[in-house]
Amino acid sequence: MSLEPSQRKRAIVLADGTPPSRAGLDETWPRWDAAIETTIAADGGARLADRLGLRLDRWIGDGDSLAPEDLEALRERGIPIELVRQDKDESDTELAVLAAAELADDITILGALGGARVDHAVANLGLLAHPALADKQVRLLDDAARVTLLQSSNTETEPVTSTLKGRVGDIVSLLPMGDAVEGVTTSGLRFPLEDDRLLAGPARGLSNVRLEPTATVTIRRGRLLIVEGPATLSR
Repeated sequence: MSLEPSQRKRAIVLADGTPPSRAGLDETWPRWDAAIETTIAADGGARLADRLGLRLDRWIGDGDSLAPEDLEALRERGIPIELVRQDKDESDTELAVLAAAELADDITILGALGGARVDHAVANLGLLAHPALADKQVRLLDDAARVTLLQSSNTETEPVTSTLKGRVGDIVSLLPMGDAVEGVTTSGLRFPLEDDRLLAGPARGLSNVRLEPTATVTIRRGRLLIVEGPATLSR
């Protein structure tokens, strides 16, 4: 049984990609930081905390993207430090997200997109499909995008639905993660889909437009990235 929004424990993970601005987040995603209980930084993501006015509760990383004096400053502030080996299988962001998943049901990842390392941004998108997050509400967020994953279980026969709340006119793109997504049905969007199939590669699901404050996306099988952005972005 899924939890009501007011019942979920919320956490923020700070990654080291392109940093969002406080003003941009507040304008595009009002109340994005409401009821946050825990903020965890992944290595250089610690620099985001003060910039966004967030209290940092924990730091995890191998220390390759934060200066030693900055790490020492975190220690002096009493922030718990978990320094890990550089020759590890997980990314720093993955470790921070997994730590957040032990404490929270609802996780927002900031600074996970953009940056100099395209491979890191792609890997962060892949984190949405991490098995440890299967029962969590997880999103990647920056000034201009909110990315979530709608996925069916291998054992599920019933369709699964994501409810999207936002502003009329905003952009909603539906992008398959994997070969194909079956049984895609939408409501509240300008270009409706009814039990359709979306293939990886063709851009058919790109740049739909929200017609109502609440839209829905339903799938029967597969994994579907849902990317929302403000209407001010170029289409």
